[in-house]
Amino acid sequence: MSEKEARYLTVNEIFYSIQGEGSRAGKPCIFIRLTGCDLRCSYCDTDYAFDEGTAKSLTDILTEIKQYPCQLVEITGGEPLLQEPIFAFMTKLCDKSYDVMLETGGQVNVRRVDRRVHKIIDIKTPNSGMAEHNDLQNIELALSEAKKGQCKTEFKIVLCSREDYEWAKAFIEKHRLTSQLPVFFSPASPKLSPRKLAEWILKDGLDVKLQIQLHRALWPNAQRGV
Repeated sequence: MSEKEARYLTVNEIFYSIQGEGSRAGKPCIFIRLTGCDLRCSYCDTDYAFDEGTAKSLTDILTEIKQYPCQLVEITGGEPLLQEPIFAFMTKLCDKSYDVMLETGGQVNVRRVDRRVHKIIDIKTPNSGMAEHNDLQNIELALSEAKKGQCKTEFKIVLCSREDYEWAKAFIEKHRLTSQLPVFFSPASPKLSPRKLAEWILKDGLDVKLQIQLHRALWPNAQRGV
């Protein structure tokens, strides 16, 4: 990578909205959505970020987000970790006292991510079509950090069916995730109803958090920028 390339990111969109998922749901948040993804999940709702984007300098991105009255920033995609400059950029954001979140598909190792960044890591299920791409080293790293009281990681599992639910239940038990880390179960709309997923969780007494996409409930007709 050239010195010039290291100073640019390909950005799909930057917008200010309400955090719709995870442990920060409901909070105002600045979103920086990067272009590009090497996965093709069956339920993807941001396929417009696969190819659409504009090269922006890190300086210009910082200038753009300053206009918003907010210190919570989420880096998302696409898959943001496919762009090499993002690692240094997240560190720069942390140094500038931003509260930084990273949402990643879980197929890229997160070891190089600044430890101050709060990581939201997807675990892909069979019905996503991408389960073979889960990087299990990310789970090992999160569990290791949790034992030291240093972990800033949560896991998200999007479910399409009962088959996915049973798979996810076995997965989190095998890796003992919920005993040390937050795990969110999210129904893929319209394939699985939130009510049905809630009933399964209650019946099995799972120590997971059910989440729906709050931003989609607030702006149901918006196609992007939410």
